[in-house]
Amino acid sequence: MMKKPIKKIIALMMCFIFATSVVTGCGDDSASNDENKIKIGVSIWSTTDSLGVQCKKILDHTAHILGDVELEYIVQGHVSEKVTSSVQALINDGCKGIIVCNSADSEMNSIIRSCNESGVYLAQFFRVISEQESDDIYQKGMESKYFIGSVHEDEVENGEKLGNILLEKGCRHIGIVGWEQGDSTWLRRWEGYREAVNQWNASHGGDEATLYDPQYAGTTIEGGEKAANAFMDKYSDLDALIAAGGGGDPFEGVLNAVEKAGKVSDIKVVSTDFRDDLEARLEQGSIAAESGGHYCDPLFAFFMVYNAINGDTAYIEGNFNEIHFPYLYVFSPQTYSDYEKLFVNQFPYSDEEIKGMSGASFDQLKNMAESLSIEDAKNRLGK
Repeated sequence: MMKKPIKKIIALMMCFIFATSVVTGCGDDSASNDENKIKIGVSIWSTTDSLGVQCKKILDHTAHILGDVELEYIVQGHVSEKVTSSVQALINDGCKGIIVCNSADSEMNSIIRSCNESGVYLAQFFRVISEQESDDIYQKGMESKYFIGSVHEDEVENGEKLGNILLEKGCRHIGIVGWEQGDSTWLRRWEGYREAVNQWNASHGGDEATLYDPQYAGTTIEGGEKAANAFMDKYSDLDALIAAGGGGDPFEGVLNAVEKAGKVSDIKVVSTDFRDDLEARLEQGSIAAESGGHYCDPLFAFFMVYNAINGDTAYIEGNFNEIHFPYLYVFSPQTYSDYEKLFVNQFPYSDEEIKGMSGASFDQLKNMAESLSIEDAKNRLGK
C-alpha cells in the first residue's frame, strides 16, 4: 500500500532535481559569461555631481558598446586614505585594470606599488604626477610595467585664461576657492590664476588687481558656501570668485552663497567644471565664464588600460605617457549653443569611433584626444 505514494515522492524528487539542475545550469552559464568579461575598476571622487555623472555615463556607454567589460566604481570623495584603499579594494575584487582620479601625488606612490605587486594596469584621469614637485614618484611611474600614464589638461593655462577673463571683465578683487590642499591639479590652476594677476599688474600700473589667499571647500556644497561667505564677510570690495574645481558641488555652494547674499550683480563667478544649467546661468549673469566642457579624460584613460590588458604594453615601461586634453571655454549664451549640441545632447564621439579606440595605439588615442574641440566634433559628426 505504500508503493504508489513512494513512487509519487520519488517522481516529485526527480522533477525537483531536474528543475534545480536547469536553473543552476543557467546560473553557471551566466557566471561563465561574467568571468569572460574584463573587469576594470574606476576610483572616482563622485558619480553624482555634474562632472562625475557625465564621466560615469560615457564609461558605462563604452562598456555597453564593447560588450566584454564589467566596470566597478568606488566613490572616494578625494579623501586621501579612501583613494588608496579604493584602489586596493578594486584589486582585491579582481580588476585587471584601474583608472583613478586621485587627490595628490603622494597617494600615487602607494597606488603604483599596489598595482605593480598585483600586475594590475593603472592610469590617471584629470590628474598627472608632477615631475617637478614629486620627481621620485614620477620616476616610479616611469619605471613601472603597469602604470601607463595620465590623461589631463594644461591646468596652468586654464587658470591663466580664467583669470584673464575676470580681469578683462573689470574684476580687481578676486577670491579663490580651492578644494584640497596639495592636490596637483589645484596647485597648477592656482599658479595660473596668480600668473594672470601678476602679468596684469605688471602692465597696468595704477589699475592693479588682488588675488586673495584661498579658502578651501573640500568637495561639498556646504564647503563651497562656507568658503564664499568667508570671502564676502572679510572683503567688502570683493568683485569676483573663482570656484577652482573639486567637481561641481563646491561651485554649487559658491553660487548659492552669492545668490543668498544678493550679490549676483556685484560678484562675477567663474569655474572649471560645466553645469547642466550653464546656458541659463550665463544669461542671468550668475556665471561669468566656465572652462571644462568635456568629460572624456576617463574615456581615454579607460582605453589606455583596456588596450594594455589586451596586449598593447610595449610602450609602457620606461615611459611616462601623457595625453593633454584641450579645455573648452564658454563665456556667453552664444558660445554655449554649439557646445550643447555636441557635448550635452550627445557624446562628442560616435559609437563607431568609440569602438575604434579598442585596439588603437597610444599615439592614435593621443592624437584623437588632443584634437578635440567644438569645431573638431562638428566636422567629425557632420553637425
